[in-house]
Amino acid sequence: MDIKDIQNLIKFVSKAEVSEVKYKTKDFEITIKTPLAGSEVAYAQPAVYHTAPQQVAAAPAPASAPAAAPAEKAEAASDDSKYVTIKSPMIGTFYRKPSPDKDVFVNVGDEVSIGKTVCVIEAMKLFNQIESEVSGKIIKILVDDATPVEYDQPLFLVDPS
Repeated sequence: MDIKDIQNLIKFVSKAEVSEVKYKTKDFEITIKTPLAGSEVAYAQPAVYHTAPQQVAAAPAPASAPAAAPAEKAEAASDDSKYVTIKSPMIGTFYRKPSPDKDVFVNVGDEVSIGKTVCVIEAMKLFNQIESEVSGKIIKILVDDATPVEYDQPLFLVDPS
């Protein structure tokens, strides 16, 4: 089987909306899987990426400024340290719902268990379900719906207790 045949097979699988195709000969085997083919996950709106303007670092504060701000930041950081972060495993667009007319996967206060789907990240027209790697309660959702996310970007804070 040459590359043209493989490309034609891939086109056939995408048009047929099947989830998996296996092709075997005595010396060749190929499996093509589409994770969500034929499911109801379809977003009509095109993904538009907006980049925020880069923030210029502020000039150092004068020595006479009170040191309360760093203390507040340290307190907030220590407060968040008891939570586990669910991070994005890829670059793409973050969606809280499986499709625009469905309910969100999780809300703040919901209990999640290992393997529960918490969101979908669309990358190159593929919708990848992101599953929780921890059990606990969702404390905070750190990303807005339908916004671009980066690899390893925090998405959720979970209280494992």
